[in-house]
Amino acid sequence: MSQRVAFLGLGVMGGPMAAHLARAGHSVTVYNRTVSRAAKWVETHGGARANSPAEAARDAELVFACVGADDDVRAVTLEDGGAFESLGRGAVFVDHTTDSAALARELDEAARARGAGFLDAPVSGGQSGAEQGVLTVMVGGEESAFTAALPAMESYARMVKRIGPAGSGQLAKMVNQICIAGVVEGLAEGIHFAKRAGLDTAAVIEVIAKGAAQSWQLDNRHATMLEGRYDFGFAVEWMRKDLGLALDEARRNGAQLPLAALVDAFYAEVEALGGRRWDTSSLLARLEHTRN
Repeated sequence: MSQRVAFLGLGVMGGPMAAHLARAGHSVTVYNRTVSRAAKWVETHGGARANSPAEAARDAELVFACVGADDDVRAVTLEDGGAFESLGRGAVFVDHTTDSAALARELDEAARARGAGFLDAPVSGGQSGAEQGVLTVMVGGEESAFTAALPAMESYARMVKRIGPAGSGQLAKMVNQICIAGVVEGLAEGIHFAKRAGLDTAAVIEVIAKGAAQSWQLDNRHATMLEGRYDFGFAVEWMRKDLGLALDEARRNGAQLPLAALVDAFYAEVEALGGRRWDTSSLLARLEHTRN
């Protein structure tokens, strides 16, 4: 069923997600802070370009956002010209940004005040997942809002699940990032060890990939790690942002995250090596640099 939708933020994630919505037959209006990017998206995929989030959201049944962090989300929602100025009664705002659970709850209240729905719906799967339409979406919010937005989200996701009330999606994404941090560090240390032991590292990976050590990170990152290539993928600076959110939340809820804190410190060392925009698998580069 075609719907009037708006998409705010056309970066490496948002651009492909909005494209899937257009291909699914929805009427898409886009907004991006960099006007040329929005114009190019419309030239490629059709739809319309808005000059502000408020203009994009006007008359939209669903409004999606995928921007950088809490401040960016506030800018496209609550500040002057933000989407919440024109968000209609009965519309649903879906925030795909990874940001704080506290902001999600604040936006949920603001949407309710307008008679609208809100979902915090961070994603996992990276740029390739967005391009292929196979993202995993973790959702917080009311069941009615989730039901209304689910068919559209399924155009770019293979797994969409409501976890609980507003904020639950962001908390689930924190769990996701905590787990990834430990897996990537373990993979980096394993490869580093294999190299120092003089093993045929590629052969070792081929074997252990068929056993209990198998993981998405191993399957998709070991080859580039062996090549020492990190100029792609999910950037270290974004992983540090996400781990920072998890560590802040842990200080509030009393959870113990010693490994996450340690890996965050390791990523700080990667940034010091010039790897702010390197893929998160660059934890191996830190080990090799330290050894040298």
